[in-house]
Order: sequence, then C-alpha cells, then structure tokens
Amino acid sequence: MNRGFPNLIDIAAVSDSLDNAFNQLVAAYGNALEQLFMPVLRLLTGMERTLQWMPWWSILLVFVALAWITSRNWRTTLMVAVLTFALGLFGIWDQAMATIALMVVSTILAILTGIPVGIAMARSKTLQTIMLPVLDIMQTLPIFVYLIPFVMLFGPGKIPALLATIVFAIPPVIRLTNLGIRQVDAEVIEAVTSFGTTPRQRLLTVQIPLALPTIMAGINQTTMMALSMVVIASMIGAGGLGYQVLQGIQRLEVSRGLIAGLGIVFLAIIFDRIAQSYGRRVQRHLHLDS
Repeated sequence: MNRGFPNLIDIAAVSDSLDNAFNQLVAAYGNALEQLFMPVLRLLTGMERTLQWMPWWSILLVFVALAWITSRNWRTTLMVAVLTFALGLFGIWDQAMATIALMVVSTILAILTGIPVGIAMARSKTLQTIMLPVLDIMQTLPIFVYLIPFVMLFGPGKIPALLATIVFAIPPVIRLTNLGIRQVDAEVIEAVTSFGTTPRQRLLTVQIPLALPTIMAGINQTTMMALSMVVIASMIGAGGLGYQVLQGIQRLEVSRGLIAGLGIVFLAIIFDRIAQSYGRRVQRHLHLDS
C-alpha cells in the first residue's frame, strides 16, 4: 500500500514546461542581454586590470588614507595597513585585486539599484507589502540557485558571477534604506511639511540625511555579503581569491585554500572597518549617537 503523498500535480510536466520556457527565453534574448551587460563587463575588467597594474604601495596608501579619513584613529589605520601589506606578503596580491574589483563593482551596482528601491518602499505601503516576501526569498534561497539562470543566459564568466553576487547582496541595502526612512521622526516630517516643502525636498534634505546611519549599515552588510559570494562565484569564472579556494578544494591543497581564505578575511576586515568608521562619523555629525 502506497502511503506517500498523493500525486496531485504532474511535477515532471511542470518542470519540463519551465525548462522549455527558459530555454526559449535564452534562445530569443540571450545575445541581446549579453550585449546589454557588455559595458558592465568592460567596467569590471578595466577595474581589475587597473588595480593589478597599479604599484602595490599606491593601493596600500589609498586604503590607509581611506581608513584615516573615515576613522581618524591610528589603530584602525595601522590595522588596515598591516592587513593590506599581508595580502602581498602571502603572495595573493593579484587575486585580491581581482576580488576587490568584483566586490566593488557589484556593491556599487547593488547600492545604485537598492537605495532607490528602498526609498520607493518607504513611500509606498503596497510596494513594501510586495517586496518584503521577495526579499525574504532572495535571502533564504540557496546561493547555488542564483547561478543556474545566469549561467544559462550568459554562460560561465564574469557577468553571471557579477549578477549572482548583486542579487545575493542587494537585500540588506533595500531593507535598511526602507527601515531608516520609515523610522525618521514623524514630528520632524510634520515640522518641515508645515514650511511648505515638497515630498522631494523632504526626502533629500531631511529623510535621507537622518536615515543615513541606517542606510550605511545596509551598505556595510551588502559589501560583506558581496565578499562572501566570491568563492561561489569563482565556480563560474569569477577568478580572484575564490578561485584559489576552489583550487585548494579540488587539489586537496590545504595551504592554498587557507592562504586564500585568510586573504578573504583580511579584505572583509579592511572594508568592514572603513565602512563602520564612516558610519560612526556620520552618526556623530548628525548627533545621533546613542
């Protein structure tokens, strides 16, 4: 006697229909989409080559300057300098620059897309109701699932790796932009409205500045999630430190995987310290310290 769940739906037929529909989409629009994203690929490739061409000490000075400008703390600046120097000391400088290029481009595109979406959610309850379940799915869906449609559309390479990273990393900046704007004191909004400000003026001069610490927290989380995606993205041609970890797994070379993994940790600490320091400066500037 069959005690399994009854076959109420022909899953095989549904799967075949879905696969056929996506294959037709790839055949019809694959080349057009590839041409559409070609400027993004050029941007990513150009940034990667530029970072690898620049002298190591100039990159070090840039990171040190960013750390000092954002933190005004010599301990944070020294930590960033030591960790950046360690990337070259461990022999993974070029791979680290490729990883930085992927992370920076994907984070910038995620921010440019996510902040407007978060603002729109804050201004529309209907859009927020629609987007929150979508963001929940994006954050809980297994990472490898993102790779399948992008690889089918573009083939293995940097474009699908970049798009998968953006989709994986974008939810925090959307959520926290929406949350930050909604948490702006209603009395403040009422006060500026009484002076005859337009919705655009309220957004640009009051809501976004007061929500900036929360938005910065979302940007920081998005940056960290983009960096955490580099190992998975390396499986479809992203290169960088993630590819070194992947090679360590394939060849059972513990040292290769460990050194590349430490490089990813170093980059995470560097960007996290810089972003957090900037967020704290924004809070102090706006007198929003707890």
